[in-house]
Amino acid sequence: MTVFALALALIIGIAVGVIMGLTGAGGGMLAVPALVYSQAWTMQQAMPVALLAVSLGALIGAIDGFRRRQVRYKAATLMALVGAPMTSLGVWVAKQMSQRALMLAFSVVLLVVAVRLISQVRRSQSASLLENAHAVAKLNLSTGRFHWDLKTASVISVIGACAGFFTGLLGVGGGFIIVPLLRYFSNLSMQSAAATSLMVISLVGSVAVVSAVSHGVNLPLTFSIFFALSSVAGVLLGRRIANYLPSDVVQMIFAGLLLCVAISFLYRAV
Repeated sequence: MTVFALALALIIGIAVGVIMGLTGAGGGMLAVPALVYSQAWTMQQAMPVALLAVSLGALIGAIDGFRRRQVRYKAATLMALVGAPMTSLGVWVAKQMSQRALMLAFSVVLLVVAVRLISQVRRSQSASLLENAHAVAKLNLSTGRFHWDLKTASVISVIGACAGFFTGLLGVGGGFIIVPLLRYFSNLSMQSAAATSLMVISLVGSVAVVSAVSHGVNLPLTFSIFFALSSVAGVLLGRRIANYLPSDVVQMIFAGLLLCVAISFLYRAV
């Protein structure tokens, strides 16, 4: 591996980690296209490397969330248990798709997420409170934890299944699904949703890496480890920066990056 390749891995890894530390999502969505462009890999080659880095970075972020009492570990565990089997299905579907079809699917997902993030920023505070007031999964105000019943368990399980499938299919951590859905269907704070998402990503992403390797995907060990360690440094940096930046600013920056990547991939695919 050349010095230039190591430098690229360092820069990309830190950038991906910072985004993930700020938002609790987005690491895989940026890591995959960055590896495709910088290393001239296919998406299938880039996915397990991106997932390894994202999973390790998410683990570090989740540990920090535990320290701050922001992780809803029961919800995260349920999402991981339901989502883990779905990663294998996602990996299998990805192997059946052409490179062009996979890039188109990836672009559509990025566009949907970007539009969703922008709409969240533009939504008024009163509308957000109204949505949370009608959340299906609600926190017990006295304990700060979910009030568990059939509806809460069902909603959390569906979120986990969707995250697991897209983790395997697109090589992303799943936070881009978990965070918006937790915010919409529960009254979790943004900080708690992001920290809980990081725990799920670390668990489900690890399963997806093993699944991809078992399906014959090659994982360049030296590059992957260096890239993963760089992303960990980025996550730690991102979580520090998050204390000083308004969440609306972070979401708009993230949405802008996703739009640029989506347009680029659409151009290459079409």
